[in-house]
Amino acid sequence: MNFRRALPVAIFAACASLALPAKSQTRPVLNVYGPGGPAPAVKEAAQAFGGKSNVTVNVVAGPTPQWVEKARQDADVVFSGAENMMSDFAKALPGAFDLRQAQPMYLRPVAILVRPGNPKGIKGFRDVLAPGVKVMAVAGAGQTGLWEDVAGRTGDLAMLKAFRKNLVLPEAPNSAAARQQWIDHKDIDVWLIWNIWQVANPDLAQVVEMDEPFRIYRDTGVVLTHRGEAEPQAAAFVEFLQSAKGQAIFAKWGWQKP
Repeated sequence: MNFRRALPVAIFAACASLALPAKSQTRPVLNVYGPGGPAPAVKEAAQAFGGKSNVTVNVVAGPTPQWVEKARQDADVVFSGAENMMSDFAKALPGAFDLRQAQPMYLRPVAILVRPGNPKGIKGFRDVLAPGVKVMAVAGAGQTGLWEDVAGRTGDLAMLKAFRKNLVLPEAPNSAAARQQWIDHKDIDVWLIWNIWQVANPDLAQVVEMDEPFRIYRDTGVVLTHRGEAEPQAAAFVEFLQSAKGQAIFAKWGWQKP
C-alpha cells in the first residue's frame, strides 16, 4: 500500500465524519397549560408519564393572564377547570384548538371549607346562611356563577338573599387570589370552593362535605392544540391522563373517577 497517498485520504475521512451532525438525542418536550385547581393532579401525571415515556412535560398553571401569551406560541395541550373555562380558553387562544375536540375527564364537587377545628360548627349549607357567618366565594374562572347555582338549587329566593348578605365583597377573581385572602383575613369563616382545594391545602382549612340538594359538580377537561396534534406524544399524554394510572392520580387529589 502507498502509505503516503493513503494517509491524507484517511485524515480527510476522519475530518468529514467529525463534521457530520450527531443524531439528536433530545427528549420530546410538551407544553401544557391550564388553571391552578387541577394542576396538582396534572403535574403528578405529567411526571409519571414523562418518566415512563422519556418525554419532558412542562405544566404551567395558574390564572390565565399569567400564561396565555406564552401558550399562544407553544401550547400542545390545554386543560380546564370547568366547561365555561374551556370555552373562555378557546376565545383567549383563537385558532389554537378545535373546541369540539375538548374531552371532559373528571368531576369534583363544591365543598364548604372552614377554619381548622370548625369553630362555627358548620354542618351543612343551611348553617352557612346563618346571620353573621362571613363567606368567601370566587367570581371568575371555573367558579363563575357557582354560589348562585348552589344557593338557588331549591328555588328558594330567601336562600339567595341570605347567602348574599353573608358574602364577602368584592369576590375573589380566581382561586389563587381567594387562597391568599383566606390566609390574610382570619375573620372569614367559610370558603365556598371545590373540595380539591382543601386536598391541596390541608393545613389551611377543614372540609365540610356539601349536603344535598346543594351539591354542584364541574369538570376538568383537556384538548390537544393543533400544534399538539402534530406530536404523537401529546396524544399519548392525553390518553395517559384518562388511563387507570391517571384515574388513580386524579382520585388522590379529590377528583371522582368516571
